Amino acid sequence: MVPKEVNACPFSVFHQRNWQFVNEFVKGVLRTSYVDCAAQVLDELTPYVSLAEKLGRLAIQLVAASGVKNVKVSYSSARDGDDLDTRLLRAMIIKGLIEPISDAYVNLVNADFIAKQRGLKVIEARELCDGSPEVPLQTIVIKIANVQSRFATALSDSGEITLEGRVKERIPHLCKVGEFDVDASLEGSVILTRQQDQPGMIGIVGNILGDENINVNFMSVGRIAPRKEALMAIGLDDEPTQAALKRIGSIPELQEYVYLKL
Repeated sequence: MVPKEVNACPFSVFHQRNWQFVNEFVKGVLRTSYVDCAAQVLDELTPYVSLAEKLGRLAIQLVAASGVKNVKVSYSSARDGDDLDTRLLRAMIIKGLIEPISDAYVNLVNADFIAKQRGLKVIEARELCDGSPEVPLQTIVIKIANVQSRFATALSDSGEITLEGRVKERIPHLCKVGEFDVDASLEGSVILTRQQDQPGMIGIVGNILGDENINVNFMSVGRIAPRKEALMAIGLDDEPTQAALKRIGSIPELQEYVYLKL
């Protein structure tokens, strides 16, 4: 429904189109007919919009308690800074950070206002990197400082919860957690585990999930070195039962684990 005051506006057709665009956008639909923007621009941004929101959702679930005040976001791109407008991405990061822990409805129009209301400051930085300027972004990095983490492995050497993501073949991927490189497709929920790198760990966790009839869509392992500490990311199509999570948590070789819902 378009607000009465928008209908009354002398530019109501323009405003109604943008209002409808915003409302459909926050539901995951980008329609080029509602905005004065080239179709190819919206098309190339779509997977990055999804990546931004999902990184925000993952990051806030890693925080052990409330009180997030400052979030650092770094955008790495081969494009000149003037050609990289991050307002849309920032709005979706805020959406991902706030909606899972509140009843707020965050969209492109109100994201900055809601963040300010809640005392959340998003500090953005842009980094020029090698690569093709045809690609809007190489990576997005989110860092949350001065908080405890439900998953200590997500803390970087600086003590910040750190997540890095990129888009591969138009699909959002998690590519770094803390100091561990990983390659996890963000198309479903994720279980992260930390353990000593040794044979059989993938099979042990996979068997537990199979016993509980939980479908796995990927498994990825990042490690410091052979037989050293490793991070395993398991993508799930189905929400795991408490029984399954309890069984995973009881695996002696696991140092810690966390379930993150997208």
